[in-house]
Amino acid sequence: MFRATHQLSYIMAPAIFIALIICGITPAEAASADSPVNIFRYGLSVDLSNTWAGYLCIAIFVAAYSLVILEENIHLRKSKPVMVAAGLIWIIVALSLSAQGDIHTAEKTVRHNLLEFAELFLFLLAAMTYINSMDERGVFDALRGWLVSQGFSFKQIFWITGGIAFVLSPIADNLTTALLMSTVVMAVGGDNRAYVVVACINIVIAANAGGAFSPFGDITTLMVWQKGIIQFQTFFVLFLPSLVNWLIPAAIMHFALPDGNPDPMDEKPQILEGAWVIVGLFIVTIILAVSFHQFLHLPPVLGMMTGLGLLKMFGYFLANRDKFFPDPSADDIGESSLMEDTMPDNRNTSERPPEFNVFKALQRAEWDTLMFFYGIILAVGGLGALGYLNLGSNLMYGDLGPTTANILVGIFSAILDNIPIMFAVLAVMPEMDQGQWLLVTLTAGCGGSMLSIGSAAGVAVMGQARGVYTFLSHLKWTWAIALGYAASIWVHFLVNAGRFG
Repeated sequence: MFRATHQLSYIMAPAIFIALIICGITPAEAASADSPVNIFRYGLSVDLSNTWAGYLCIAIFVAAYSLVILEENIHLRKSKPVMVAAGLIWIIVALSLSAQGDIHTAEKTVRHNLLEFAELFLFLLAAMTYINSMDERGVFDALRGWLVSQGFSFKQIFWITGGIAFVLSPIADNLTTALLMSTVVMAVGGDNRAYVVVACINIVIAANAGGAFSPFGDITTLMVWQKGIIQFQTFFVLFLPSLVNWLIPAAIMHFALPDGNPDPMDEKPQILEGAWVIVGLFIVTIILAVSFHQFLHLPPVLGMMTGLGLLKMFGYFLANRDKFFPDPSADDIGESSLMEDTMPDNRNTSERPPEFNVFKALQRAEWDTLMFFYGIILAVGGLGALGYLNLGSNLMYGDLGPTTANILVGIFSAILDNIPIMFAVLAVMPEMDQGQWLLVTLTAGCGGSMLSIGSAAGVAVMGQARGVYTFLSHLKWTWAIALGYAASIWVHFLVNAGRFG
């Protein structure tokens, strides 16, 4: 039993900390083992992993993350505990390092972590603003309305929504895609709970798999791209493994789908003025982000923020279009002025589309998610300053080897969420060839599909289909999803063999 528990300590940084303590192995002893990974790569002046400060920070992190996992049960937003935990951890880190005579490492590491967060934050803020703007203009309503009004069968809608999720998530990210497609299947499925569950699981898998082969599809791929480890075009070699990851469980779940057609629905959504221009600007923004990174060797966030500026300029044009192009059929100015006091702003409201306001789109950004990223990045960074990230890197990539470690990263992404796991991997930067970096990108992106709580897409759909799509309903199909996960890894080794050293 001791041996089994000791092996468990190799899996992932947070799990490592607890398992080592349970097994009676001190972090310092584990770190002293021969390993090709340099324990001081993270910039440590001293190793505090085997001190009261280290153990207290681990307890704080585990407690905070436990509250994150229980978010749906206790209704406490996930950002709150991790933001508090980050502050407490850095208080302990700063005091501990100061006691060792080091007053600089904590500050330097915090600034480094804040820079990491700032790039991620601004990038996602620009992307979320575009997505919210397209949603407000009716782009996604038009897609949903078309799907539910065509009279497709249950099985056809299962494959259509899954396919759209797979091809849309590389552009619009897996979270937004999963939310959009889940509203479609709920509208179509109605009271057929069994169908809605299977269709929602299919959407979560497809959205995560589609996001794994694009820098814009998932937070983990975005982090890898912004680090400059994998070039933009190289991500697309994961297309076939990602496709297999979705198709295998989808093909298995196909046999559980009901026959027949859902009741037809007549929806005529309205696409508001400027919708397709915003879509075009979003494409331009993506091109700018890629160009800034590929050709100018600048952070891609600069391209995203430039594109956000274009959206704001277009918003100004929409708000003032009557000034630029006055309506010749407008009422006489004098008469309008005379009626100003007696007919306030609600005049002809039913005939006028709502004004576009880019700042309302900014307000609708997933602020809880963005603040969650802040807490996770700072908290994991604090554990790294104590020596735990290097310890985890030694145990996983030094002792188990990169292939096993990267496969385990995906498995534990389903339990602990892929964001802190990928951030921990990127913080220590283990020495791996391109094939292995692509492998960990694939596994971190797709591994979360094995449990409903393993990805932002799964958690979002649980909230969207509350009481229907649940943790247990997803768990019944974990075996099929695991088959797709294993097959995708095999396909990656097969089709991308030349990228392994």
